[in-house]
Amino acid sequence: MNFIFFITVILTATVLVVGAYVVAKLIGPRSYNPVKGEPFECGIPTRGSSWLPTHIGYYLFAILFLMFDIETMFLYPWAVAVKQFGPMALASIGFFLLVLVFGLAYAWRKGALEWK
Repeated sequence: MNFIFFITVILTATVLVVGAYVVAKLIGPRSYNPVKGEPFECGIPTRGSSWLPTHIGYYLFAILFLMFDIETMFLYPWAVAVKQFGPMALASIGFFLLVLVFGLAYAWRKGALEWK
């Protein structure tokens, strides 16, 4: 029974996505202008290449942000259901937080938190 429900959801999603695409192609405005393909930024034409190297600090900051954002996402449901699971839940979330603290300490020691 669950398999039929799963197939129905997948087929419905596929039909809706393809239907929206077809309707957009049929009734959407069409403008074939070569200027639309040019790079544009604040009304000023770009000079040089748009592919410039980015400082690694941006990536490290983003990864650290995601790491602690995911931590928050996991902590909320755990806090809601902690009474149902007992001491094992406390031990598992303690291990989870310990791994994250070690990750933060490693990033701190490597200088990933310093903006240079």
